[in-house]
Amino acid sequence: MLKKIVTYYKNLDKTTYKILSKGLKFCFLLALFASILLLGYMLFFQTPLIYYIGLNLFKLSLVFCVEFIICGFVVDNIKKQII
Repeated sequence: MLKKIVTYYKNLDKTTYKILSKGLKFCFLLALFASILLLGYMLFFQTPLIYYIGLNLFKLSLVFCVEFIICGFVVDNIKKQII
């Protein structure tokens, strides 16, 4: 199953592949920023606002990651059916 997904990912259209890879990089950077924020909360600041901001940013990055993957696969599938 995982092998099938990886081969489908490698066979994406060029523009879809670019958008998907840049979107995943953005999600990774957002998750990294959220992790740093949560680490700063643990080590330095004990403000609940920073904790909730970091937690919500991390959730948002996961949601964006899943949406980029699903939308990339759907758009590529629609493009291949039209052509």
